[in-house]
Amino acid sequence: MRVALGQINTTIGDYAGNLAKARGAAARAREQGADLLLLPELALCGYPPMDLLERPSFLRGQREALDALAGEARGIAIVTGAIVDAPAGSTRPIQNAAVALADGRVAHVQAKTLLPTYDVFDEARYFEPASERSLWTFRGRRIGLAICEDLWSGEFWGDHPPYPVDPIRELADAGAELLLGVSASPWEQEKIDLRERMVRHAAVSHGLPIVFCNLVGGNDELVFDGASFAVAPDGTMDLRMAAFDEDLAVVDPFEPRRAHEGPAPVRVDLLEKALVLGIRDYLHKLGLERAVIALSGGIDSSVTAHLATLALGPENVCGVLMPGPFSSEHSISDAEGLAEAMGMETRTVRIDSIYKGFLEQFRVLFGAAESYGLTQENLQARIRGTLLMAVSNYEDRIVLGTGNKSELSVGYTTLYGDLIGGVAVLGDVLKRDVYALARHANRDGMRIPQNAIDKPPSAELAPDQLDTDSLPGYDALDAVLEAAVERRHAGDEIEPPPGASAADVAWVLRAIDRNEYKRRQAPLILRVSSKAFGTGRRIPIVHRSGWGL
Repeated sequence: MRVALGQINTTIGDYAGNLAKARGAAARAREQGADLLLLPELALCGYPPMDLLERPSFLRGQREALDALAGEARGIAIVTGAIVDAPAGSTRPIQNAAVALADGRVAHVQAKTLLPTYDVFDEARYFEPASERSLWTFRGRRIGLAICEDLWSGEFWGDHPPYPVDPIRELADAGAELLLGVSASPWEQEKIDLRERMVRHAAVSHGLPIVFCNLVGGNDELVFDGASFAVAPDGTMDLRMAAFDEDLAVVDPFEPRRAHEGPAPVRVDLLEKALVLGIRDYLHKLGLERAVIALSGGIDSSVTAHLATLALGPENVCGVLMPGPFSSEHSISDAEGLAEAMGMETRTVRIDSIYKGFLEQFRVLFGAAESYGLTQENLQARIRGTLLMAVSNYEDRIVLGTGNKSELSVGYTTLYGDLIGGVAVLGDVLKRDVYALARHANRDGMRIPQNAIDKPPSAELAPDQLDTDSLPGYDALDAVLEAAVERRHAGDEIEPPPGASAADVAWVLRAIDRNEYKRRQAPLILRVSSKAFGTGRRIPIVHRSGWGL
């Protein structure tokens, strides 16, 4: 049995576009002699649809698309993720399902059993879970269908599985000879390896081949990597597909062909590809082409510009240099060198006169003073933010925010200043990984000036200012943030890393909570870690709960 995996990039609610991609995959699968085409989870409506599922027109459009796709299932069967009506008497009206189409009709439906409600997922809000698992017989083979989370249970997790039900074991015990998985599993660092190890374990445990088709593309903050694969009953890989790109491949799970087990992808290369895809799809799915970035000559803006030019093409990215009274000469020369290496347009606007005009009004508001301290530092960031938004309005460009996760975590960022924008490209990237991305950008030649990588980070809002005047060293800060935010450790479980004290750890933890109000007003953040700031992390702004220090 030849199974084609159609790893497609869908847009939520674009039924015409998504159906066209599904039809195109079916046509290519036929050309390659496939018996069956496997598509990702909710391939027709896009994932995650969230409260669009409460719109009758959205559900009607999906039903019509499913009926149209059924008409394509002649001479080839199609298994796709889709929304179906829940059985009469159910608590919720719809189910997330894998639907098998054959001979122009629906041949089998398996609803999703395990509905995730953690992090970015909230499927129990909308869907009725499956009450039973059954097999589909196709070409004389008994086939089990599983939907994403249904695979995330079982013996792989040891004595404490995440769910009391193991749908894969039930399907195997019922006599399945093959398991087909439809998935919309968003990417995060280490996710591809974890996913493969888990499915390999299931294949070996149950002695059956598993073919797994995952969604690819960016939808709002989520980036889906694809990286679909097929596993033989002994756990070896029969097929590995592209990461972060649409792909179609054919495999016969009953006649294994061993995939080439080449070197594991470089971690930073996957991170770069995820961010590039996230930028590209966010703009293009909104119908936009162009972006604008503040170029300061620093590491964060340099890496953001590198990613944006890869995503959109340098001709569609404009960098605005906005030197002020405390800007160094190298900040200008580094920014200009970066733009020249990348082939992107730049414009330079000095903010000194605007800044001085505001200071004059401060004297009216606050009275005469030698310095207005942090207020006048933040003023410079807000002037720059205003100029960027003017470019955005006038030229229909999206502002790409340049702040990283380390700064965003502890509030080292200015509301209505550097926190403006349509999407925060590095908002889920710790400073250490920003440096890794910068070095990776120069792998084939200098794109980011070495001085931008080597010089101490500075906001340049005051004379001789360095980030370490206000923050612990980034190595220590990132170690605490990784433990607290991404691993969710209690305060008393976090040992001070080298270069930091217990007081530094306590300061970081307090700063994380104290700046929740800023993050609520931040741009959308591309999610690339196990715990990003966004819909997957829900902390009250007003609370009196500490970290257990």
